[in-house]
Amino acid sequence: MPNQHDIETLQAYVADLEARNRTLQEAAEHPSSRRRPGRGRSALAFVLVLVSVILAPVAVLGTWARLQLVDTERFVETFAPLAEQPEVQAFVSDQVVDGIEENVDIDGMVGEVFDGIAQLDLPPRALTALSLLENPAAAGVRSLLGSGVERVVVSPQFAQLWETALRETHQRAIAVIQGDPNAALQLSDDGTLSLELATVIREVKTVLVEQGLGFAANIPEVERSIPILSADSLVLVRSLYQVAVSAGYWLPWGVLALLVAGVVAARKRTRAIAWSGAGLAMSFLLLAAGLGIGKQVFVGAVSPSVMPSATARVLFDQLTLLLASTVLALIVLSLFIGIGGWLAGSSRSALAIRGAAESGFAAARSAADRRGIGTGSFGRAVERWRSAIIVAAIGFGVILLFVHRPITVGGVVGTLVAVLIVLMLLEIARRPGSDSEAGEPIKPTEPRGMRDAKESSVTLGG
Repeated sequence: MPNQHDIETLQAYVADLEARNRTLQEAAEHPSSRRRPGRGRSALAFVLVLVSVILAPVAVLGTWARLQLVDTERFVETFAPLAEQPEVQAFVSDQVVDGIEENVDIDGMVGEVFDGIAQLDLPPRALTALSLLENPAAAGVRSLLGSGVERVVVSPQFAQLWETALRETHQRAIAVIQGDPNAALQLSDDGTLSLELATVIREVKTVLVEQGLGFAANIPEVERSIPILSADSLVLVRSLYQVAVSAGYWLPWGVLALLVAGVVAARKRTRAIAWSGAGLAMSFLLLAAGLGIGKQVFVGAVSPSVMPSATARVLFDQLTLLLASTVLALIVLSLFIGIGGWLAGSSRSALAIRGAAESGFAAARSAADRRGIGTGSFGRAVERWRSAIIVAAIGFGVILLFVHRPITVGGVVGTLVAVLIVLMLLEIARRPGSDSEAGEPIKPTEPRGMRDAKESSVTLGG
């Protein structure tokens, strides 16, 4: 027979169950009272993730603008390879020749030479022949000029001249964009950002004189330039410069903070990570598509009136080379984030994959223990701090990617491989407890009075 204490304990247990049952019934009758906090939390997480996804392309453009349009050395590194492009070399040669011919009257200079010869009391037939040679002589001078300019442009020295011209142009352009009143070059709002060719023309003059073309000594200081950005693009350049100065460095960190806050605020964080990765990948894909459209718009705006279409394509590709590679790397990174969030979720396929991986790691740990190479207390410590180690490894990888800019596909893949290797070593090194290792579920304990009542009822029934 159960004693009075056991009966009182059983009654208290039943009363507790009845109170819980009433609570569940009230929650069922008034679901909004329980769902409202969770719904608000989910809405906050959604807004934070959405804002980070929308601002991510802006952060990429701001960082690119800061690196490419604000930093002179980066600008020079970007455009310096253009000196070896045949399309650019041909365009520069044509521009230099046109600049010289606009400032040097070749026909008049040749005509003066022939007029001097005609005053030498030549016979009539010689004077007639001399007049016929004047136009071919002028054409020959132009041909020598063109070949001399072409030799300079394709020579190794041109690369250094091109780099010097780029540096001078960029310094002037930054002064213009900043609105410096002391800038050597002033452009209006409808102006054009151009590459100055004065340095190249001076070198061409020196080479022609050294080759014995005396007329080249008459070439004056020629102000000639190659347009890099059309008039409509100057406003964009100024806007990008302002974005780069104000947010080009900090905006990526702000986007990362919003994304992390959104994931932390989410009720189902693995699902939030998966959707964040998918959203970022879609956002960066749209940015990549925008680059393709921008290329067509740029080429249509500057060719053929400003430069040949082939030269415009080469120029745009070189300008956006770093941006395009960064966008591609971020697409790859976003896809990995989305896949990682999905694998960490509770879907049937994700659970199956994780179960297979855990079985493999468990077999590897058992094999290592049988061979006497277990990790012992170190493995138990790793198991204890497993979650913290995983978060630290992933966080360190993300910070490493953001610190070492620009982000590249190789950097993304290398960092991901390194993080995966760390996580694999973690799984092999850790040593779970016997319960978790055996996979046996831990049974909930019942109150002592309940167990005693069951035992008493069994005894009475027996």
